Amino acid sequence: MASNTNESDIIKLGTYVVIQRQNYTKLHKFNNVSSCASLGREQVELAKIDQCKYFTTFKMIPKGKGKQRLYTLEATDDVSPSIKDALNIQESGADNRNIVDDGRSQKLSTEEITALRETTKSSADIVETLVMNSSTFNSKTEYSQEKYLKKKEKKYFEFLTIRKPTIRLIADIMYRQDASKVLGLRSDTLSQLLSYANVNSLGNHLLYESGTGGLLPAAVLNLIGSGTNGYLVHAHPGNTAQKQGLLAMNYPDEQLNRCISVNIYSVLRDFYQEKNVTFTNNKRENELELENKQDKPPQHWMIENERACKILKGKVDSLIIAVKEHPMSIFKALLPFIKDSRPFVIYGQYQEPLQECYVNMRKMHNVTGLKMTSSWMRGYQVLTNRTHPDVMMAANSGFLLTGWIVQS
Repeated sequence: MASNTNESDIIKLGTYVVIQRQNYTKLHKFNNVSSCASLGREQVELAKIDQCKYFTTFKMIPKGKGKQRLYTLEATDDVSPSIKDALNIQESGADNRNIVDDGRSQKLSTEEITALRETTKSSADIVETLVMNSSTFNSKTEYSQEKYLKKKEKKYFEFLTIRKPTIRLIADIMYRQDASKVLGLRSDTLSQLLSYANVNSLGNHLLYESGTGGLLPAAVLNLIGSGTNGYLVHAHPGNTAQKQGLLAMNYPDEQLNRCISVNIYSVLRDFYQEKNVTFTNNKRENELELENKQDKPPQHWMIENERACKILKGKVDSLIIAVKEHPMSIFKALLPFIKDSRPFVIYGQYQEPLQECYVNMRKMHNVTGLKMTSSWMRGYQVLTNRTHPDVMMAANSGFLLTGWIVQS
């Protein structure tokens, strides 16, 4: 290991990694050297990635025989070129009208293909053998051939890369797995939300979210950074906060401590009970004296509430709300904690609640610059003489209501 290598660039036990195999990505916690990652039907042993650098490419080496596809990894710099370039195919058909999919075009049996997979080292060699034993491949159009090769390459590709988790990677993975678990928040909308909220390392920020799997607090904390003056008060409705996305970023403890997770009802109750002085000295001394008598340490949520109340007393530099429920009552409850001339952003999956908020806020004297937007990002397939939007794509990624707080 080079002496100038940053420790954060080294894969260690207990950290999260992103496993990428071609265009497929998966988030995985590297708990121990004997752990395995599932890639479809294939099981990959991860022992060899320990203490390697992120972005190292590994070759999947078959281990054992039979139906269970178990692989071990071997670091490599020699990655095979694309199968299309390796095969150098010259012949193709004009159209596919005479091709019948009767399941008999492949001369090799399933058993022979399985044996080929166990004995052949290169995916290009496997696909080349399949092409040579296909009675219809040369009759397919160039586009159909390319589609066939991509499908086979995806199935037999033997290289993967271990990547360092980033907000964009985590957002894309969580959205692809189950968009409802992140409130349908796509990476393009997430970037707009952070920009409108003016999240930075110089101020304190207030976030209320009710189910983004820890993605939103992770994204805000990423911009606040480590060793800065900024803090995040992360309010949530449950007993414990969702932190999968937050933990997946492998933040150092100093940066994680800048995220103060509190139950919204509990922290508001504590704040207004001691409205003039948050957690007066006498009250705190009495609590500690009682806890010492019972030989019990202060509970974690009490300490977090105290930290949050201290920040809320000084007010915050931005407010972000991302909820399943109607956001108007939450906005009114959190409005007193925002400094003048500071932004707020409300995210929702559906436009009707935000439209109602927009109408109500127009009547308020301390809110200005209201704007409601909807993200529309389309992926395109760009090929020679055939460019069109992707067939499988999400229609939208929710709505944003933005504005500014002014002195009434």
